Amino acid sequence: MSERFQQKNISVPKGIWIMRQTWNDVLFAHWPVDVSILRAMIPPVLELDTYNGQAWVSMLPFMLTNLRARYLPAIPGARTFPELNLRTYVTYKGKPGIYFFSLDADHRLAVLGARTFFHLPYFYADMKADKNGDGIDYVSKRRHGEAAFCAAYRPVSAPFTAEQDSLDYWLTERYRLYTTYRSKLFYEDIHHHPWLLQHAEAEISVNTVADAHGITFPGSDPLLHFAKKQDVLFWPLRQWH
Repeated sequence: MSERFQQKNISVPKGIWIMRQTWNDVLFAHWPVDVSILRAMIPPVLELDTYNGQAWVSMLPFMLTNLRARYLPAIPGARTFPELNLRTYVTYKGKPGIYFFSLDADHRLAVLGARTFFHLPYFYADMKADKNGDGIDYVSKRRHGEAAFCAAYRPVSAPFTAEQDSLDYWLTERYRLYTTYRSKLFYEDIHHHPWLLQHAEAEISVNTVADAHGITFPGSDPLLHFAKKQDVLFWPLRQWH
């Protein structure tokens, strides 16, 4: 296990956070994927992280609210919108984190800002997340290309916090993202309370987002988690020297 997952407490990053947002009605859908396939899809500078030798790819549909940069007024119309992430798990110099294949969002200005200032692979998509009782009906269709996702999901257990060293913990408690730009490695730290997870069920009727990035999921059902709400703080994007 990498060092951060051996810690009993998650440390707060140094410096001043620059942005905050809230993630609502989050579905974590996780699939095991062959290590050799993923290794070729992430930058060579990063090490593919595995759990007991198995690599994973996850999709996270959720509703983003309360988007706000520190000391700045809210972006007009950008405080609330759906987002859909496709990610895998990596390490660099012993620091575990996330590597994004794509992030879809239903807000053109937010997509442009994230691409420009954070060097993240955001895509503009038509998206909708509707509450249906205790569940969510979620639809996403990227404006350009065939990447689409359609699912109905809901929690099916009482909330719990994942045990350290468990797969649940390894997949969800990640506090750094890595990205590259012009062959340079960048990272961004985040901070939040430990995830309050619930087991979930989902009917995924359309899922071509991974296919659009050359990733094929196995025929088995994904491992699913649900989280009702998470407040998140973001630190500045930094280049690794």
